Amino acid sequence: MEMGLPLFYAFSLLLNLASVAFAGDNSTPPCSSQFNTKCKPDSSGLHLTLYHPRNPHSPASISDVPISTILSHDEARVKSLAHRLSKIPSSRPTSLDHHLDMKSVSDPLTPGGSVGLGNYVTQVGIGTPAASYVMVVDTGSSLSWIQCRPCAVSCHAQVGTVFNPKSSTSYHSIPCSANECTSLRSATLNPSACSSSNVCIYQASYGDSSFSLGYLSKDTLSFGSNFTFPNFTYGCGQDNEGLFGKSAGLIGLARNKLSLLSQVAPKLGYAFTYCLPTTKSTGYLSMGSYNPAGFSYTPLVSSSLDDALYFLKLAYISVAGKPIAVPASSYSSIPTIMDSGTVITRLQSDVYTALSKAFLAAMKGHKKVVAYSILDACFEGKIASTTVPTVALVFDGGATMNLRPENIIISLNSAKLTCLAFAPATRVSIIGNTQQQTFKVVYDVAQKKIGFASGGCR
Repeated sequence: MEMGLPLFYAFSLLLNLASVAFAGDNSTPPCSSQFNTKCKPDSSGLHLTLYHPRNPHSPASISDVPISTILSHDEARVKSLAHRLSKIPSSRPTSLDHHLDMKSVSDPLTPGGSVGLGNYVTQVGIGTPAASYVMVVDTGSSLSWIQCRPCAVSCHAQVGTVFNPKSSTSYHSIPCSANECTSLRSATLNPSACSSSNVCIYQASYGDSSFSLGYLSKDTLSFGSNFTFPNFTYGCGQDNEGLFGKSAGLIGLARNKLSLLSQVAPKLGYAFTYCLPTTKSTGYLSMGSYNPAGFSYTPLVSSSLDDALYFLKLAYISVAGKPIAVPASSYSSIPTIMDSGTVITRLQSDVYTALSKAFLAAMKGHKKVVAYSILDACFEGKIASTTVPTVALVFDGGATMNLRPENIIISLNSAKLTCLAFAPATRVSIIGNTQQQTFKVVYDVAQKKIGFASGGCR
């Protein structure tokens, strides 16, 4: 990945670059025969295959990335979310009008990593005729974007070829006067800007040095050969810098009106369900209606901190059938969100301390070893040979996640050490994807609830 050009130069290029957009036919032809996303549009919604980022059979596998690297980038993501909720400005400029005066942007940018390493990926079709692209799926982001030719500044390495808008007969850019351009601030937390050719420019930044910057655009989004969504709003990235795995871009599933969820809701319904698989299998993402059988629900909580994220209330945690020893007020002293891209669940510090203490007491028969990165409750032994006490996360309303051993502890690089897959937090508690693996999780935004059911995938 080329990282030499600073952000202000990237932006100035976009301001003056002739628009790569052109108006085209907005019809909805069938997808290309080469488009191989597995989907099953039926009465229970639209289904896409999800891949664990470390699954060796994933189309964008990062199985060669050490767990220490994943944990460090996971911490960057958590800090990014905490800053977002605390309304603390990013260290990178959020105002494209004034960042020329900031010294930090004149320095070479370094790879970020608050998005791609912990997120699951799927495949979708973009353009007419549709071409298949591997995309990160993220409940913590609103605006979807994809790397686009001519990559005026920089594109990171991805699986397959970079999307060429000139090859799509249904592509067109969005003018600065459009409502979608005005909506960018709430979707990206950054203001929009306008190119010399009156094309709306977006900047999606992720709390560290990773970002995507380019033209706000519309094109046909395809899921298999039967489902197409014309005029899908997304970012056509001309400068995409950071560690996004090997994906071509990102699909945003947050609650903002520019997210994929909101754009397809009129056709499919305002809900989505997923099962996040382990490294050994595949899961799914289903947009729209779902079978409610087997789910237990907890209310979605409204929050003035950020109306796009998914807040809920964690009532208590039990270890070996007993609630951990911590005041009930500790659970609600900081907000709690569900997030598909955070790997390790973060808990309010007192709650984590109580969980760790109870877990260590139940693991007396195993030799404790020194802390590893952000994980401080570690033991010798593999998951398969470790007797793990039961752990349950109980939410407001009684919805319960009875965790399997693989949801409770994780193996380190040597596979001879395991650690409790939780860590302390001070600003926001996050239910991460290690704990969500193999559960069916439904985000029923229309009914303002989140549901859990076991045994959704392997």
